[in-house]
Amino acid sequence: MAKKLVIVESPAKAKTIEKFLGRDFEVRASMGHIIDLPKKGLGVNTRKDFAPQYEIIEERKGVIAELKAASKKAEEVYLAPDPDREGEFIAWSLMQTLGLKNPRRAVFNEITRKAVQEAIQKPRAINEDLFNAQQARRVLDRLVGYKISPLLWRRVQSGTSAGRVQSVALRLICDRERQIRDFVPQEYWTITALLSKQGEQERFEATLVARLNELAGHQPMEGEEEGAAESEEGEGSAEGENERRSEETRRRLHIANQQEAEAILAELGGASFSVWRLIQREVRRQPPLPYTTSTMQQDASSRLYFKPKKTMSLAQQLYEGIELGPRGSQGLITYMRTDSTRVSDEAKASVRRFIEQSYGQPFVGSGRVGKLKATAQDAHEAIRPTDVTLTPEQVREYLTPDQYKLYSLIWRRFVASFMTPALFDTVRADIVAGQYVFRASGSHLRFPGFYAVWPRDEEERLLPLLAVDEVLALHELQPQQHFTQPPPRYTEASLIKELEELGIGRPSTYVPIISTIQERGYVTQEQRRFVPTWLGETINELLNKHFPEIVDVGFTADMEQKLDNVEEGRQSWTEFLRDFYETFKEMVARAEAEMNRVQKPVEELDELCPECGRKLVIRSGRFGRFISCSGFPECRYGRSFVNKTGALCPQCGGDLVERKTRQTKRTFYGCSNYPTCNFAIWERPVPEPCPRCGGLMVIPRGGQEPVCYEEVVLPQQNPEEQPQQNGLASSRRSTGSRRRKAQKSTESGAEASPSLNGATETTEAPSAAGELPLSTTVRAKSRRTRSASHATSNGNARSSGQRRSTTKAATGKSESKGTDKQKKKQRICEE
Repeated sequence: MAKKLVIVESPAKAKTIEKFLGRDFEVRASMGHIIDLPKKGLGVNTRKDFAPQYEIIEERKGVIAELKAASKKAEEVYLAPDPDREGEFIAWSLMQTLGLKNPRRAVFNEITRKAVQEAIQKPRAINEDLFNAQQARRVLDRLVGYKISPLLWRRVQSGTSAGRVQSVALRLICDRERQIRDFVPQEYWTITALLSKQGEQERFEATLVARLNELAGHQPMEGEEEGAAESEEGEGSAEGENERRSEETRRRLHIANQQEAEAILAELGGASFSVWRLIQREVRRQPPLPYTTSTMQQDASSRLYFKPKKTMSLAQQLYEGIELGPRGSQGLITYMRTDSTRVSDEAKASVRRFIEQSYGQPFVGSGRVGKLKATAQDAHEAIRPTDVTLTPEQVREYLTPDQYKLYSLIWRRFVASFMTPALFDTVRADIVAGQYVFRASGSHLRFPGFYAVWPRDEEERLLPLLAVDEVLALHELQPQQHFTQPPPRYTEASLIKELEELGIGRPSTYVPIISTIQERGYVTQEQRRFVPTWLGETINELLNKHFPEIVDVGFTADMEQKLDNVEEGRQSWTEFLRDFYETFKEMVARAEAEMNRVQKPVEELDELCPECGRKLVIRSGRFGRFISCSGFPECRYGRSFVNKTGALCPQCGGDLVERKTRQTKRTFYGCSNYPTCNFAIWERPVPEPCPRCGGLMVIPRGGQEPVCYEEVVLPQQNPEEQPQQNGLASSRRSTGSRRRKAQKSTESGAEASPSLNGATETTEAPSAAGELPLSTTVRAKSRRTRSASHATSNGNARSSGQRRSTTKAATGKSESKGTDKQKKKQRICEE
């Protein structure tokens, strides 16, 4: 009897689904897309309704042959790629390429036995509108990229490109950088009183907020009176809360400079501090909504330090299926590309039962209902566990550490969203001293609600029991100078949030956007925040000048809305492209005539070439920035460029310099005396030594204050992730193969930076396999590589082939062969 054939994208997904369908079904994987536009050439006939010229992807020809043979033997063929535009495109391409006449489209939002079987029992036809929307996006992006990119190659430098959505993301980053440069800090002061009840040791702080005459006639606004309830995260209360805070800001005392602060301190001399009024409230803090793709990526970045690309890769694994021992293979989460917070009725009932059984009826909530954004497609449910009874601890032994962290985050968020609000008892004390009012506040968690599973981001601030007109003891008045701060640079999380709020991109596009602008060298990351490079700012300036609509936020958001119209059948995809291309073609022609060539400025150093006496300059090459002689090519002097941090290595006293990992380009800080000293850390060091121990101080995260490396950072690490005595940093892995992979990555982590004559210098990079969201993990070389580095003391860098030869030297073989290869390569590069 012929079997029924089910085709999905990945082998992991195929393995999971096959167990749910039984012997009558054969499940195979297409390995993703099987056709695409050609790598060379436009591949779109703009004169014939933008007909795309698809080609079979070379690597998929063997898979296609196998799928054709299997489909001819099958009784029925089910196409079951992911339930989105891209999945519909894969299903259509399988139908066309395999010559299937009446394939059935199976769609499921989660990979569980029930969901898969229901999808097979109720298949549908391929959705032409969904396919056309993806096809229109692909053609649109090809038109923009292939028309603008060659122009930038000729006018700026080779290798540059301009994508439709990535260019808007680059503009946001460049605009933010311009705001930071133009920002003028404004000085202001605060005055804090350190108080206590008479005769008691417990102290608390109160901050000067206003003059008494400005508050005396003010009655507490709605929501401030005693006993009023407040819902801090509810939609309805947000406007009222913002209005109240805005009113308080207008009345707040502004101290502009030191003279004004000293005048106030003089007036407060000898003043008595007494409680003027107490405002007590019950505050309800609402639980968060379940995850969408955007909010999951944001939280994974801020809480787990995962890059969006890593987050989506882990989520894909959890969605496709994990082998759970006796339970078999099962998908742990629902489809991870969604912009909706909607949850099915069955899942709602299940999570409420689980909360009642595990925490009790008082913790069962109604569930938050998020307001659907105008740009949301709402095609899929929120990201949630497929089975809420599978707690993170129950499946931990079957998951890698990173899979466990992400599943735990998703599970806790979903359960928390259906729990009751947390209740706080808050008190605000207004304290009078002379003609001034100080304010102290405290809060106490009365009922945890959703905090039973979701971590709190703030600590309780308690005040002693106070009474109106009670006189307090003053211990100290603390004036402090401050300066207003510019808007912060974008992190990966905040950029994704901004793109989502502006309606730019869709859940499946956030990762490619962020990856592309980094891979092209348009931005770098400092303290996990985006900083545009010269190339990025130049490209942004040219696109703003010659293609203003392409980088316009509103225009790009409108394109996304029109693609949604194509998906919903309200507009023809060819009509959509025709409307866009007519204007775009004119912009390209005008830019071709008006865009001038841009020459990158050479940065001169206050240092002379040691070989010819001419000035040294900083240039850019394939491997980044490097120092060379301004007399090149007559003088070929060159060396690697390093950014000194001003801090000294705690191991040998050398300079700590900024470097980047070889593959992920993540910034780390290592000793300039490498390979003699292999000290390296992730956190940015600061020049000032620790005031207590005189050791190294580092900034753990952007915006935080420096802390002592020895006393604060290292104790927080998992002991298994601390560097070992042999210099190799080990990290916990679930299997021996992952441990060997991490070691191999560490051994090959040397990173080359160019010198002018083609020779390279190596810097040791932290292993990409060890990039965990914990504190610092020092990366160093393995014994084998370190012994090889000691065997070569001439200081020249080695290629990967030379590393192999020096490894042989460490095991007793002659090193002359490796040296000969090095000399030969040097000679070839110079020629």
